[in-house]
Amino acid sequence: MVKIVNNRGIVSISADVFTNIAGDAATRCFGVKGMVGRTKDNGIYQLLRRESMSKGVAVTFDDDDSTVSVALHIAVDQGVNLAAVGKSIMNEVSYKVGQATGVTVKRVDVYVDSMLIG
Repeated sequence: MVKIVNNRGIVSISADVFTNIAGDAATRCFGVKGMVGRTKDNGIYQLLRRESMSKGVAVTFDDDDSTVSVALHIAVDQGVNLAAVGKSIMNEVSYKVGQATGVTVKRVDVYVDSMLIG
């Protein structure tokens, strides 16, 4: 949890807030089919529904307690430029999280776990 202290009080922001913002920002980028989660039974990756996309996002609070790092597991369209999609996601997630929360995103790691046809 990140705590922002000012002269009027304290604002606490939980990891769920960051995962929802980051997941939404990532899935709106061109070429992204959706967030991906790994099944517990056999370890196969599956495309997540919109309401459970936060399972494909991991947020860690950095040691300085004023920044966060985000890891995203995604599925992309076949034929997209993976480097361009990754860079777009990194920029968009950093911007959207920072804009919505006022917290600096130190790092965004993008893991392409699946490429889907069509």
